Amino acid sequence: MGTVLITIKIMPDDVDTDLAAIEVGAKRLVEKFDGNYSGSVKEPVAFGLNALVIRFSFDEKNNNLEPLEDNLRNVDGVAGVEVTDMRKALG
Repeated sequence: MGTVLITIKIMPDDVDTDLAAIEVGAKRLVEKFDGNYSGSVKEPVAFGLNALVIRFSFDEKNNNLEPLEDNLRNVDGVAGVEVTDMRKALG
């Protein structure tokens, strides 16, 4: 089996939402899903609103991301979750 690289965009429910707190919850959930958290970046959306874009990898045998996405949607302050990139790692 190989490794899959995932990028997920997490939209906060408000401009004042603490993205650092969301990242802590997201990292914990990724690790619970047996993923290797790679990091995050803030991505400007509009009018002061920033999305949190997280990146992680996991073994491709865990091919169902829906449970992780559902759990991320339940993190306090999260309005939406979208998988923006999924690719198999080479090498």
